Amino acid sequence: MSPPMEISGVVLGAPDARSLAAFYERLLGWRREQDEPDWVRLVPPGGGTGLSFQTEAGYEPPVWPHGPGDQQMMLHLDIHVDDLAAGCAHAAACGATLAGFQPQADVRVHLDPAGHPFCLWTEPA
Repeated sequence: MSPPMEISGVVLGAPDARSLAAFYERLLGWRREQDEPDWVRLVPPGGGTGLSFQTEAGYEPPVWPHGPGDQQMMLHLDIHVDDLAAGCAHAAACGATLAGFQPQADVRVHLDPAGHPFCLWTEPA
């Protein structure tokens, strides 16, 4: 039997933890719970799993979509929005870049300032 376990956070590596955290603060509207030079933790207003950022020396951004020999993403974030166009406009205003490859009509892949892919998605009409 497994002892009780709970995922308390997700950590994204970045060339600058504070800069990437600032992007996600604007994007999600979450607040900083912890703020150190190389480590920042954001928490959602209603509680739950947080999002942290760690400065990594020699950081290499992932390539989306990756090809042979490319740096692959380790994970991506799925972010539900009610209005995909409005969510995409907000993400762009916060500093995200729309990825060139879009795999689905009800999903938009964006890249954060450190190159991590994240998906905005909505329920199909």
